[in-house]
Amino acid sequence: MNDPAAERDLKRQHRPAVIRRRLRARPGHSYLADAVLGGVDGCVTTFAVVAGAAGGGLPHRVIVVLGFANLLADGFSMAASNYLSVKSRREEVHKARREEEAHIALIPQGEREEVRQIYRRKGFNGDILEKIVDGITGNDELWVQTMLAEEHGLMLEGRRPLISGAATFAAFAAAGLMPLLPFLASGPAAGRELAASVAITALTFLAVGVLKGAVLRAPLARSGLETLLLGGAAAGLAYAAGHALGRLYAGV
Repeated sequence: MNDPAAERDLKRQHRPAVIRRRLRARPGHSYLADAVLGGVDGCVTTFAVVAGAAGGGLPHRVIVVLGFANLLADGFSMAASNYLSVKSRREEVHKARREEEAHIALIPQGEREEVRQIYRRKGFNGDILEKIVDGITGNDELWVQTMLAEEHGLMLEGRRPLISGAATFAAFAAAGLMPLLPFLASGPAAGRELAASVAITALTFLAVGVLKGAVLRAPLARSGLETLLLGGAAAGLAYAAGHALGRLYAGV
């Protein structure tokens, strides 16, 4: 590490007292993935409706109605799906916990052997291995947590379903509103709304990617460009589909 200030800060963070406080604190949960997923999906799907409707030659008011219907219906659907997904993972942990508690009560020696084999695979042997097994199995809660993490590969502290769903819906609505703004404002002249919507949508994709990069401390330009390209590809496909279908039905 070539930065003396950063090195000093890193050393301070690894002092025994600081480490104890950090390990005792409840782990925080990031809802960034929920927000990014909701934001990108909201922007893509709303622009898909706008671009598809505009490409199909639908009237201005129809585009606005369809756009808002998408914001509410798809936003709620996505938030509900995310809520159920996170809730299912928490229920999986609770189910495995109940099973492990029952196993420890009914066949403790078998569960001790599982702990022994888990830590033997980590490279422990002899007296050290037996001390580890005794230490873990001497505390029922630690024993259960060890089995959940090591045998089942489950995260003991997961995200909260309601917060995950709310973060998804909020980001979906906020980002999804952006492509509709030119159709709601009186600024752009008739026929310019779609071009303005394309520009705003591209900026929204870029902003979501940059925000993600800032939170994750990843290169901002790469993160923003990646989100812009992926979102832009989906939006372009939507416009092309709407335009093709519009021409097809116009000829019927």
